[in-house]
Formats: sequence, C-alpha cells, structure tokens
Amino acid sequence: MESGISNLIIPGVCKSQWRPLAVLVDSHPGWYAAAGIHPWWVAKETGPSGGFADAAQLGLALAEHLSQNHCIAVGECGLDAAVDTPIEIQKAVFKAQLEVASELKLPLILHVHRAHNELIKLLKQFHLPRGGVVHAFSGSEQLAMDYWKMGFYLGVGGTITYTRAAKTRHTVSQVPLESLVLESDAPDMPLSGRQGQRNSPENLPLIAAELAKLRAVPLQEIADKTRINTEMLFSL
Repeated sequence: MESGISNLIIPGVCKSQWRPLAVLVDSHPGWYAAAGIHPWWVAKETGPSGGFADAAQLGLALAEHLSQNHCIAVGECGLDAAVDTPIEIQKAVFKAQLEVASELKLPLILHVHRAHNELIKLLKQFHLPRGGVVHAFSGSEQLAMDYWKMGFYLGVGGTITYTRAAKTRHTVSQVPLESLVLESDAPDMPLSGRQGQRNSPENLPLIAAELAKLRAVPLQEIADKTRINTEMLFSL
C-alpha cells in the first residue's frame, strides 16, 4: 500500500462475521482474520435467542472455526462494564474464549472497558503462551506495565492524537517501545480533527507520527519497531 502498510488484521466480533471475513482475507494477500465474541455481542450470541446455548457450545464452535480457517488470533473478546449484559455472563463467555486461545496457542485481541481488575484475574487463571494485545489501551503507565509483564502488548490508535487524552499520551510515551503495536480500529476511532469521518488503516502513518512526537524519536524508529512487534505478536 502507498501508506506503507504491509499487513492488515481484521477481527470478526460476532459469529455472523466469522465466515465472511475468512473468505475476504483469503482473496487479499497480507490480510489476516481473527475471530471471537466481543462483549457487546455476548447477549445476542448466547441464551435462548442466540446462536449458542451456552458458553461451552460457543467455545467449541469458535475453536472449530479458528482451526479450519487459518485465523491468527482470538478476538475481539473481553469484558465491558458499560454494557447491559451481566458481568458474570460476560465472564463465562470470555473464559470459554481463553480456553480456546490456550488450547490452540493463539494470541488474544482484548476489549476491556472499566473492568481491568476482573479481566486480569481471569487471564491469570489460564496458560496463555502467546499473550495478546489490549486493544485501544487508555490506562495508566502502571496498568500498562502490568499487562506487558503478563505478555500483552498495548494497542495504540487515534486516541493519542487528542491532546485531552493526557493519560494515554503520557503512558505511550513512557512504556517500552517493545510493548506497543499500532492499530486503526477502522472504521471507528477517527483521529483528532477528523471526528465524524470514516477512519481508515491508511491513517496509521499519522498515528505513528504522533507517537514519534510523544516519544521524541525518529518516525522510522516507530515504524520499524511497531512492525516488528506486530509480526512477533501474531507470528506473521
């Protein structure tokens, strides 16, 4: 790509996305798929009206799909205290996906909102040899290091282009560069000055430039190191 992006990783966040996404990436060299159940979709996917009777059945279906479709990660999955689905139901579905990640030795793409303590407790209950990434990380430097010590990278996206995101900007300027990967979250998470516009992976160089500015290092250093980090994380 003209923007310098060599690979794309696209997560399917609900069952209806899994198969179409697998077909899509098969026809685009350098594109890769992940699959999971995002906390926002837990209620729709489980229970009497969902596609799965319970978390165990969901886990079996997810493991089968991941194994048969060359997916490179489990996710997005995690916990979100801001949604209506009871946290205990979210935990059951998340644990089923942690079991799959452990069994298949795949990294995780984590979504976590106002539930870091609960999520970390669950992560510690499983052997997760590939770790993963905390998508759209916006926490403190200490929390970032807690995740990094557990083998989880930190996803850096358009949030850092907003000056009001002081905590996030400080965190990404201080943690080891080895712990960071770039992400667009396209079509969501627009950059500062582009609110209301559809986001694109082509904006990653702008995110990289802002990260270089915050860390006071050359842009090429950010581009090279975050590419290496991503390749290591997902075994690309």
